[in-house]
Amino acid sequence: MKMDKKLIRERIKHKLIEQREELRQIKSGRIKKDLFSQREFLHSDTVMFYIAKDGEVDTSGMIKEALRMGKKVVVPVTLVKEKKIIPCQLYDYEKELCQGPFGIYQPKKQFMRRVLLKHIDLVIVPGIAFDRCGNRLGRGGGYFDRFLARLKKYNVPMFGLAFKFQILKQLPVLPHDIPVSKLIFA
Repeated sequence: MKMDKKLIRERIKHKLIEQREELRQIKSGRIKKDLFSQREFLHSDTVMFYIAKDGEVDTSGMIKEALRMGKKVVVPVTLVKEKKIIPCQLYDYEKELCQGPFGIYQPKKQFMRRVLLKHIDLVIVPGIAFDRCGNRLGRGGGYFDRFLARLKKYNVPMFGLAFKFQILKQLPVLPHDIPVSKLIFA
């Protein structure tokens, strides 16, 4: 199963990187429009977004628009030693971020404002691949899986964002894997 996951990751990562930036932005815009029309998004006060990396669905416009709408925006901060993610509130996308572990942008130390899990209304989850049942394949570190397991007890909706080529018929699933409640794709 580990080999299957590794092969899927390599294949999809290659497609993500090879996709033309113009097409990525068009599809990301469609996904944003769909996400922003979802009941769960419209009724949420606090939304946690991932910050896109390596050709993933671009969340930067979503984050900026959600901030303009007056929503509390939360983004992940990766703590490598603890092997965990902590959610931190973001006020200014342009000024508060810096490159963190694994090349993923996150708030600078002086802007780390921790948010309690129970205050998050919706989580936008990254994934290299998803299947039709909402199972996800991450980057392989298990950070988001552990985070989602902690969040699960609060019954927070978890949405996966993807391009069509990231959605497979079936993914290898382990007992600790947490599926997303909804997939939004273009």
